[in-house]
Amino acid sequence: MSEAYIIQAVRTPVGRRGGALSGVHPADLGAHVIKALFTDTGVDPGEVDDVIFGCVDTIGPQAGDIARTAWLAAGFPEDVPGVTVDRQCGSSQQAVHFAAQAVMSGTADLVVAGGVQNMSQIPISSAMVVGQQFGFPTPMHGSVGWDHRYGSEEISQFRSADMIAARWELSRVEMEEFALASHQKAAAAQDSGRFSREIVPLGEVQHDEGPRRDTDLAKMAKLAPLRPDGLVTAALSSQISDGASAVLVASERMVTRHKLMPRARVHHLSARGSDPVYMLTAPIRATRHALERTGMSVSDIDLFEANEAFASVVLAWAKELKVDLDRVNVNGGAIALGHPIGATGTRLMTTLLHELERTGGRFGLQTMCEGGGQANVTILERLG
Repeated sequence: MSEAYIIQAVRTPVGRRGGALSGVHPADLGAHVIKALFTDTGVDPGEVDDVIFGCVDTIGPQAGDIARTAWLAAGFPEDVPGVTVDRQCGSSQQAVHFAAQAVMSGTADLVVAGGVQNMSQIPISSAMVVGQQFGFPTPMHGSVGWDHRYGSEEISQFRSADMIAARWELSRVEMEEFALASHQKAAAAQDSGRFSREIVPLGEVQHDEGPRRDTDLAKMAKLAPLRPDGLVTAALSSQISDGASAVLVASERMVTRHKLMPRARVHHLSARGSDPVYMLTAPIRATRHALERTGMSVSDIDLFEANEAFASVVLAWAKELKVDLDRVNVNGGAIALGHPIGATGTRLMTTLLHELERTGGRFGLQTMCEGGGQANVTILERLG
């Protein structure tokens, strides 16, 4: 079985809702990172076997197979196909999994994997809202099988975040301290130039817009909970954002042919599911599964990227698995940097790879919670 190598990994800055990227067509966001993958690699884009992009709420400008339209918007050869996948927040991480699996199986030698989301233009859950306007039930209710199994329970990520906080006995202050640290780490990473190698500026937009340098615990304490009697507030949640990211995955044959310098090897990839009502707990099960399959332990991992959909998600995952938070999201997470849902998977991977290179770490593990009670795990091994 062939190895799957990461040759390049890039991302746009992450824009705030209504910010500098809000008016950019999603296909152009995707095209921007796709073009950047080939800037210094010396690889002919015509040799790409497939383009796999993650995107959620594929309506309007994100419809029509955004992987294909982004590739064509980049001006690259028409004979290269594209496919768009939806594993909710893990869509672009799953895109990497599909790309790596194609390479490892020997059915592809070079695959672009990434994701894009313009949440300013297409708000989260837009596809569901449009369906309801036509009189259709929600994806979570209306199916005879689903309703028999789960009844009419509220299925909501906000409820899930509160349920997790209660089950793992997380206080609001504890979560606010975690959220504040996310902003502080992101600001420090910006100031030290840690993101400069991974970000491909888009026009005059060169930096992530999300980090709030003026926030503090006192300001966070004044915010009202998102749900009655809940603990989770906007400050403890990921930011609605716009952006794109992509990685170039190659086989050993492609590496040899073009004398490429692989930056990492895909050491492990998997996905697991858990309770869809709790929804956001699957990273716990998925991480355990990945470590068991690889024979690794938490101590073998140098750096972790666990998506900060909500502070409670990462804190519960770390508490359950006994992960030292000093090795988690060391440059901040989605609470500070934002969460353009279709793009976040490869955004995390891009940041993880660059940080492994900066620190000299060998193994990095990435996981994220996903709608429906799912989670992907990827373990990268830095090379060189």
